[in-house]
Amino acid sequence: MTKPFLMLTSRDDGPVLSAESADLPRFSGLTASEIRRVRIERELPDLDLSQYSGAFVCGSPWDAGADDHLKEERQVRAESWLRSFYDRALAESFPILGLCYGLGTLTLHLGGVIDTHHGEDISGIALTKTDAGRDDPLLEGTPDRFHSYVGHHEAVRELAPGMQVLLAGDATPIQMVRVGQGAWATQFHPEMDLNGVTVRINQYADRYYPAEKAESIRAQVATVDTDPSRLILRNFVRLFQR
Repeated sequence: MTKPFLMLTSRDDGPVLSAESADLPRFSGLTASEIRRVRIERELPDLDLSQYSGAFVCGSPWDAGADDHLKEERQVRAESWLRSFYDRALAESFPILGLCYGLGTLTLHLGGVIDTHHGEDISGIALTKTDAGRDDPLLEGTPDRFHSYVGHHEAVRELAPGMQVLLAGDATPIQMVRVGQGAWATQFHPEMDLNGVTVRINQYADRYYPAEKAESIRAQVATVDTDPSRLILRNFVRLFQR
């Protein structure tokens, strides 16, 4: 029997949480028994990492780079727990794939800088492989340039020590990084297809894009093929499921 993957979420907004909870396992090729979802806005469990194949650190309504005194108490607690989780995972070579908020929290924890300089409205963007990206196993089977969906207030301004850029974007230069042999993180959302991004458009007017742009954003996201980005999820599972 294979060990499940952890899915660390921090959402309490129903439709987005429901879409994420269904889509990430589906696009990763995981069954219900092969994933354990932990809602870190509600619980901060003591995990035995040896019982799991790896972890996805999912997107969040929280901004990791916000001033601590502006954060909810539950965010402060969850991010303290995440810092401990990252330390253990990196020390034990436990596989991690961070998605958006996962990139922000990992970057901050390792000493990098994130801010709002490279924020992006909800959209479908082009991603371009770096030289390191062409050789990375999580990008196996993807073309040198492909698309995925984004929507974020903050992004990496300065890499943390040891971070290697694998994918670059036009407006946000750092779109995917690797740390060591077992940790990756993306600014974009490989777990979102057109239906998934439509859920976000419906929920996040005036939060991740100006409401008056809704129709133009709906039209734009429908023009891009994001299927290649889903290979990142499947490659992660293929490499580390045990």
